Formats: sequence, C-alpha cells, structure tokens
Amino acid sequence: MKAAAALSTRERLLCESLYFLGCRVSEALQLTPTCVDVGESVILIRCLKKRGKEVTRRVLVPKRLAKELVDLGAQAEERLWPISRMTAWRIVKRVMAVAGISGIHAMPKGLRHGFGVRAALAKLPLHLIQRYMGHSYSTTTAIYLDVVGDEERTLVCRTWR
Repeated sequence: MKAAAALSTRERLLCESLYFLGCRVSEALQLTPTCVDVGESVILIRCLKKRGKEVTRRVLVPKRLAKELVDLGAQAEERLWPISRMTAWRIVKRVMAVAGISGIHAMPKGLRHGFGVRAALAKLPLHLIQRYMGHSYSTTTAIYLDVVGDEERTLVCRTWR
C-alpha cells in the first residue's frame, strides 16, 4: 500500500478499501458514506453477485480508514468514488506498476486475492473469510487461499513447530 501514498486522497482510499475489504471493485464503487459506520469501524457492502437477492455483508476495517472515507465529503447517498470500473482498474494497475507487481495479481482482483491470503495467514477462520468476501460456498473461498512462494513457506513452516 506504500505505492498508493503518491495518489490523490480519493484514489489512495479506493486502493486501501480494496485492500482492507477484500471486495470486488464494482462493490467498492457503489459505497456511499451511509455504508460507513465510523463508531464501529465497519463498512456495509452490498453483494452484487447474489442474483436478485439483497445481501449486505459487514466488514471490519481500521478506524482510520472508516474516518477517512467519511471525511471524503460525499453526500449521504453519493458514491464515494463516482468513477467507472475501467477508471478504477487503471488506478489500481498504476499503483501495482509503481509497487513492482505485474502479471495476474496486478489488478483489483489481485488485491481481493491478497485479502484472502492475508486472512488465512492471520489464521482467520474459513467461515469468517467466506463471509467477508461474500462467498456462498467455502469451496470458492478455498480457491483464494491457494498460495505459493513465500506465503506457502510461511504456512508450511507452522506445521514444523
């Protein structure tokens, strides 16, 4: 997230929200100030892949992030990021390039996958990761937990203790 520091506040907060929420870019773009509960440090995300059902998930975030999102100054029902999905994609791609990240992880979905991996490494229960990511089935969540390289080594090393 250090690479996002050079962005405008609004763009930085978009990247940080994707990083801390593990949400889809389209879900982040529909957030309004009314979705942010600063007192509880919670963001309410309307799931967009539930085929007609109105499902909202509640995700805890750092207090600083919740406060900064409200401080963006958007009106209650005004979107925090009144931009297109493509513009959001470009912002994330630019940050990933600055961070030296390329390939399949250099996109918004890479931040979502990173959330799942970080949650697994932090030993969050699978059902909680599933709920935060908005998955109906734990098998879908398990796909995001497929790790390689340093992340894989960290997990395997735990079994050696």
